[in-house]
Amino acid sequence: MLTLDMIYSASYKLKEIIRDTDLIHAPKLSDKCNVYLKTENLQITGSFKVRGAYYKISQLSDEERSRGVIACSAGNHAQGVALAATRSGIKSLICLPSSAPISKIEATRAFGADICLVDGVYDDAYAKAVELTREKGYTFIHPFDDELVIAGQGTIGLELLGQLPKVDAVVVPVGGGGLISGVAFAMKKLKPDVKVYGVQAAGAPSMQKSLADGKIERLSSVSTIADGIKVMEPGEHTFEYCQQYVDGIVTVNDDEISSAILALMEQHKLVSEGAGAVPVAAVMFDKIPDIKGKNVICLVSGGNIDVTILNRVIERGLLTSGRTCLLNLRLVDRPGQLRDVSKIIADLGANVISVHHEHSSEGSEIEGCYLRIVLETKNFDHIRQIKKALTANGFALE
Repeated sequence: MLTLDMIYSASYKLKEIIRDTDLIHAPKLSDKCNVYLKTENLQITGSFKVRGAYYKISQLSDEERSRGVIACSAGNHAQGVALAATRSGIKSLICLPSSAPISKIEATRAFGADICLVDGVYDDAYAKAVELTREKGYTFIHPFDDELVIAGQGTIGLELLGQLPKVDAVVVPVGGGGLISGVAFAMKKLKPDVKVYGVQAAGAPSMQKSLADGKIERLSSVSTIADGIKVMEPGEHTFEYCQQYVDGIVTVNDDEISSAILALMEQHKLVSEGAGAVPVAAVMFDKIPDIKGKNVICLVSGGNIDVTILNRVIERGLLTSGRTCLLNLRLVDRPGQLRDVSKIIADLGANVISVHHEHSSEGSEIEGCYLRIVLETKNFDHIRQIKKALTANGFALE
């Protein structure tokens, strides 16, 4: 059974390896509550996962160590296990889904682990790790459904109470549920009135659905840019702890996650992966109940985003936050039309990124043409001003 003594023991043991991550005030993220960010994206390995992995491995017997360890992960737990095993002089094998970001795969290898890539998602990697455990006799390090791992993650809860004693609510990413189980257990035991909310991706709401149904449910498929929480089925231990200690779970979509990643970069110079940004997205888009005027901590759980998709995420975030805009205008093909459109846009302070002009297609007016413009804008109000000015000057928007 998980106890506070286990979490305090983990906290003492982890001083050997982890960084003390800052809690920073983030007033621009919401005008409804006082937001603080727990920067586990700046943790060693770039994620909180090293906490649970290192504590679990530190408690293994000599016989368990001698067999070597195996783990499955979308990337962050993999790096935590690899580092912990290497520091402890233990051989490690990590099963990763083939869809995991290349940066996470290579980082895991750099920490000293052997890699086994498995076609599919996290749950397929889990099945392969279980199979190899039976065949080869490895010691399995579960990414979330293990009470020693949960105790390691729960050390964050102790730190939060020390960093912000007047905290009212904590918002935590949820995949399999190990992080929120540990954090909620620690904080509720020491400060029962604190609220703990979980956030899942709308395309992978396994814990939310399980709690709503009162039993563990397995999703048929998952789809989200937040690969760190792309889990089809929660764990048995984590489901029970969430039932008992978590005040609610909400979801955010990929557009909202992208907006949160962008806001963290622009406003606080923090790089977050999708899973790490979901608490910020939930606060930004008013998904968390009853937090007006309250002190709210968003746990930014990791920063290991693949740079190859970062540009796409930023573009998505710009669109969903009103920072870029695509306009399609139907014009009469005569001199001066593009000049007039450009003047209206320039006078309103927007910047043209690209322009595409083409003549009308078959069946349309002979003198007609289309203008497609991508703009840099300030926000959605700015976009509305531009559209209103264009239509007021006789230009038709498609």
